[in-house]
Amino acid sequence: MTPATSLIAMKFMKKSFPLLTLATLLAAQTTPTLAGPVLDRIRQSGKIVLAHRDSSVPLSYIDSASGKPMGYALDLCLKVADAVKRQLNLPKLEVSYLQVTSANRMQAITEGKADLECGSTTNNAERRKQVAFTIPHYITGARILVHANTKFDKINDFEHKKLAITKGTTVLKAVQHANEERLLYIDIVEAPSHAAAVDMLDKGQVDGFAMDDVLLYGLRSERPDPEKYKVVGGFLTIEPLAIMLSKDDPEFKALVDAEMKRLITSREAYAIYDRWFTKPIPPRNVSLNMPMNYLLRDFWKYPSDMVPN
Repeated sequence: MTPATSLIAMKFMKKSFPLLTLATLLAAQTTPTLAGPVLDRIRQSGKIVLAHRDSSVPLSYIDSASGKPMGYALDLCLKVADAVKRQLNLPKLEVSYLQVTSANRMQAITEGKADLECGSTTNNAERRKQVAFTIPHYITGARILVHANTKFDKINDFEHKKLAITKGTTVLKAVQHANEERLLYIDIVEAPSHAAAVDMLDKGQVDGFAMDDVLLYGLRSERPDPEKYKVVGGFLTIEPLAIMLSKDDPEFKALVDAEMKRLITSREAYAIYDRWFTKPIPPRNVSLNMPMNYLLRDFWKYPSDMVPN
């Protein structure tokens, strides 16, 4: 632009936009307003809603002592909430909580009842048709919780036995497939929640409970007699667990992804992991003693929301 054309442009702006200064225009060009269904809702309400689970220890659960939701996934979501507050330049951002189940967690996101689902949800192709996921915060696999005095060691040992699995989970489909493929005739019992499945096992109504191993270790630690249970079998599945969010707000997803990458590369996420997996946690102040596995450690070297499923 020549000096002459620059002068004409400035005169035009002064004539046409008397209330708009050149500085304001330049600021608008360099700091565009973040907008989108979720971001607009948060900006207008001054509130972000975090969906959580009741018994997905240590990822997302309710502390029986305080009655408050807490966990590894929730701590990460609170960091994301801080990033949203900064990016939207909000003086205050209220954090509200919504308890969900494996059956209604996706609906909470698709219907806008929650902005982030901070639980134990697997990122897979089928779910990505309806929702989006950020970078995985844990990579696990399904194994089986049984009584310590039993001889069950692998999925084939449950032939003609009863196996509890939480309704609406990827583990349910994986075990159903193995059951049909191997002709095991396992009697699969769908439990409404993880806690209900453990109760079934405790009462002898089922012979085992199949779920992500991290959840099984967490549920075991919550029992008054954890030594009475053991986790057996090889991985039946590989499950990349991630925070779930709306797929209709790419700007919100970009913000969430950026904060997750920052937490990982700055190693803040590692400290949060250690807090929940290697140190005593509420309510019983028992440690899971689960150092980060190689799957997650390797994945975080190049953090991405892209997963192989």
